[in-house]
Amino acid sequence: MRLIETDLPGVVLIEPKVFGDDRGFFFESWNRRTLAVLGLDLEFVQDNHSRSARNVLRGLHYQLQHAQGKLVRVVQGEVFDVAVDLRRSSPHFGRWTGFTLSAQNKRMAWIPPGFAHGFCVTSEYAEFLYKTTDYWHPEHERSLRWDDPQLAIPWPLTGAPVLAAKDQAGVLLADAEAYP
Repeated sequence: MRLIETDLPGVVLIEPKVFGDDRGFFFESWNRRTLAVLGLDLEFVQDNHSRSARNVLRGLHYQLQHAQGKLVRVVQGEVFDVAVDLRRSSPHFGRWTGFTLSAQNKRMAWIPPGFAHGFCVTSEYAEFLYKTTDYWHPEHERSLRWDDPQLAIPWPLTGAPVLAAKDQAGVLLADAEAYP
């Protein structure tokens, strides 16, 4: 595995070593010891799996208390994945980074605690897996507006986004509860 820095410190892409031949492929998608050597000593408590159709946009989610770090990847299809720094003490507060995760590129992304996270599906459908460092606490979950003009994220949508009610009710960054 190798780590690829993004333009937002703390958020990294993880590229696994893939072994392939005419039978298919094999790779380690998670190895605590290997990632610890690379500087990511992580402990996960929950795995999640979602399936979404094209133009489904999930996010931008975060938990104010019980902040979750997330190791995310796509096993079918493709998504545009986004992380937003919500740590007021960070010199990067309010900045975002985005990248493509797909079954084809097999990359994973580490989204640390203190960041909002979301993605939109750019293929016919996508299956998205993520490991979290804390449990889901719906009473502490918050959503940023996906279309906040201050963030100006150029989501690669091919039509109107398909949103959950909680994402339609997301707040602007200027009004968001954030981390210290």
